[in-house]
Amino acid sequence: MARKDDLTPENLPKQVEPQKPDNDEAQQPEFSMTEEEAQRAMEFLRAEQNLIMGAVAGFIAAVSGALIWAVITVTTDYQSGWMAVGIGFLVGMAVRTAGKGIDQVFGVIGAVMALVGCALGNIFTFAYFLSMQTGSPLMEVLNQLDVEMVAEFMLTTFQVTDILFYGLALYFGYRYAFRQLTMDDFNRALGRAM
Repeated sequence: MARKDDLTPENLPKQVEPQKPDNDEAQQPEFSMTEEEAQRAMEFLRAEQNLIMGAVAGFIAAVSGALIWAVITVTTDYQSGWMAVGIGFLVGMAVRTAGKGIDQVFGVIGAVMALVGCALGNIFTFAYFLSMQTGSPLMEVLNQLDVEMVAEFMLTTFQVTDILFYGLALYFGYRYAFRQLTMDDFNRALGRAM
């Protein structure tokens, strides 16, 4: 009987070879393309980009996210920094879907619009509480807000954790703004049958 610590070849466990599929269809064909084909595909995919639509969709998502942020904060009387992350994700996905971007500018738009959404979320919340305090209609308060008043509010309510959450919003707005290219995208760009 072999000892447990005996590592001679005859006492080692036998390795079983993995079974190969019977048919060739089970294996994915390897994807390859020449440098010329890659350039042609990228030109085709860049032609599909739409910076204006990406920016508009990002702005709409930022405003929508800001309104949701304000409603949640007003309803719960609590502001969570995680809402900034949600705005970043929402904006990034909107820019990606509408813009179909692969160039860096789409990420920058996503990040900027995410930051705009976070700031608007705070501004809408501030305007609501100010309207409740003064008894003025919300739209009137929003129309009377000026840069100095908003800046003072932002500085007064600023917390160190805001840096973290705004940073995450910027990251997600940037990261998710890019189109995720697949093998099918390249095949379509090159006119290959899928």
